[in-house]
Amino acid sequence: MTIPDRKSLPLDFLKPVVELESQMIHLSDLVKYNKTNVDHDLDLFQQDLLELKHDIFASLAPLQRLHLVRQAERPTTLDYIPYILDDWIELHGDRGGADDPAMVGGLGKLNDQTVVFIGHQRGKDTKDNVARNFGMPSPGGYRKALRLMRYANNFGFPILTFIDTPGAWAGIEAERLGQGEAIAKNLREMFSFDVPIICTVIGEGGSGGALGIGIGDVMLMLEYAVYTVATPEACAAILWKDSQQSPEAAEALKITSSDLKVLGIIDDIVPEPVGGSQANPVQAASFLKKMLVDNLHSLCSVDHEERLMRRYQKFRKMGTFYEY
Repeated sequence: MTIPDRKSLPLDFLKPVVELESQMIHLSDLVKYNKTNVDHDLDLFQQDLLELKHDIFASLAPLQRLHLVRQAERPTTLDYIPYILDDWIELHGDRGGADDPAMVGGLGKLNDQTVVFIGHQRGKDTKDNVARNFGMPSPGGYRKALRLMRYANNFGFPILTFIDTPGAWAGIEAERLGQGEAIAKNLREMFSFDVPIICTVIGEGGSGGALGIGIGDVMLMLEYAVYTVATPEACAAILWKDSQQSPEAAEALKITSSDLKVLGIIDDIVPEPVGGSQANPVQAASFLKKMLVDNLHSLCSVDHEERLMRRYQKFRKMGTFYEY
């Protein structure tokens, strides 16, 4: 799967930058046409523009980050995998008659280490999104993930999961097929696996749909990604009966990587290129691969019983607080 050339409409906070970039391209064309030597001035302007973009992205509000990771150009699991793994192959089916396209997984080599990868998969356009149910897995998707994780545990392969979903599919059919049971079973089983597990939030990590493949020894999160118990729109509608208050809800939910690092929900933040991963997917994948290699090396040096205890304690500590 490749990143399409089609570009969506820019977000409101990016429109001034997009306009400046467009004018700069036009100016460069004029300079070449008139054979005018203003390269030094153009370089200075380019540097100023880069600093402006850096300042804008450094000060994004939580809801703006959410809109950023919902862009169609944002790299998905199958966009990252070719850059991260060698000799990879996708595996299909839950051995129960389903093969949910919203959940993908398979085998590959991270450097010389064989690993099993699992991740949510969104679409790139309306047709693709409909086929992949907008990245919202059905019970069959979580059962496929569990089958692959059991396979990894049996053969001693580390597990890499990539989280990018607004939530599990909440349809009536999903409930009939046991959505809650499928996610709960994944949570229980992931706590028991002997092999190292590294989870990475690469886009929007929403609710139990994210947690269904989110129990691991290390939790990584891309710089502009979000991870939340409910979308800000849903939270605002529930608390205030007004989805227009989603900016306030996003602030209160603490959905950004920096907030979650302080709270101890995630272990490390993976830097992204200026403009987000969609601005330079190859560089973003390079940053992510380095973090995965470093963390996997550290986890493999720990005894599996010690690793299991640390995994258990990691989640037991979440949400603890002291009253004075």
